Amino acid sequence: MSALPNIRVLDMTRVFAGPWAAQMLGDFGADVVKVEQPGTGDDVRRMGFRARDAEGREVGATSSFLAMNRNKRSIALDIATPEGQARLRALAAKADVFLENFRAGGLAKYGLDYAALSAVNPRLVYCSITGFGQDGPYAPLPGYDPIFQAMSGLISVTGQPDGTPGAGPVLAGYSLSDINAGFYAAIAILAALHHRDTVSGRGQHIDLALLDAQIAAHSHIAMNWLVSGRMPVRAGAASQINTPWQAFETADRPLMVAIGNDRQFAQFCRVLGLPDMPGDPRFATNRQRMAHKAEMLPLLQQALRARKAREWMDALNAVGVASGPINDFGAVAEDPQVRHRGVFTQVEGNGAPIIANPIRFSETPPRYTRPAPDLGEHTEEVLRDWLGEGP
Repeated sequence: MSALPNIRVLDMTRVFAGPWAAQMLGDFGADVVKVEQPGTGDDVRRMGFRARDAEGREVGATSSFLAMNRNKRSIALDIATPEGQARLRALAAKADVFLENFRAGGLAKYGLDYAALSAVNPRLVYCSITGFGQDGPYAPLPGYDPIFQAMSGLISVTGQPDGTPGAGPVLAGYSLSDINAGFYAAIAILAALHHRDTVSGRGQHIDLALLDAQIAAHSHIAMNWLVSGRMPVRAGAASQINTPWQAFETADRPLMVAIGNDRQFAQFCRVLGLPDMPGDPRFATNRQRMAHKAEMLPLLQQALRARKAREWMDALNAVGVASGPINDFGAVAEDPQVRHRGVFTQVEGNGAPIIANPIRFSETPPRYTRPAPDLGEHTEEVLRDWLGEGP
């Protein structure tokens, strides 16, 4: 049993944001059909790393394509031809969801825009994912993740503070604005399906912009500025609003510590052998600690260098203070909690490695029944299943 039985999705998106949203729907049980250009397909088929065989030759799909395209079938259709357009309109007439990330208005010339397809299928939920949205002065402009990290303000608050070694803005370590937009798209599609099926009986158009989504995802950091007028700053591995809430050096490796309230700070200081610090007026509350970080943090750092990270973690966990190591992915994969939760898993019956969907339903758990498809692998199969074509 799946969470989205009998939901058909046409995925005309490429790269990350749209394919990520469509993969989410596939994990939940929707029949997701990825529509690709014959001969070339999705751009990320040529981005990322590949596995190597025993002779060292690259084999299989790229890591980027694998990350975004499990639980899908691929068909190859040339929408520049009348035949391809007619096929896609016929498929859209049978679909519940249509995702696309062409430039604003780019599908209208093919008769595949929302107005055209909703006339064929009024129940269709049509989601357009673009860099800047369907309107406004930037609507026709191209863009990729780093552009939206930059323009949204994210890079301005990521990196080491001014006046410290390595100071300067830094790109987040993965395509954050793409992934955030993909999450928003999946949520919006599910809401639109619910509205269709319980309220209106009709689908609707979803206009989702990566720039809008990344600004919204700043949440409390952007709100700090809105309500106070104080510009957020780069804080390295530290918090903008809480302290101590950062990485510290220990006797062997860095340790991230997050203190959420004054009681936890008192416990933290007791474990560090600094029992008098919470009574110091400079450090008694978070507001005071933020004002006196320059005096407080060196004292904490000096104490933390006395023991190894694992020893501190055990001692802090015992009194309810959150801490954790800064892992690389090898350490992540070996972490006992990650192993217990099965975060790194495989496609059923295929053995292809995947990263599990983190959502745990009690009745309709995600299943991983299809590896990322080859280009056009399922064209005949889908045309038969959806349109009744072929033998």
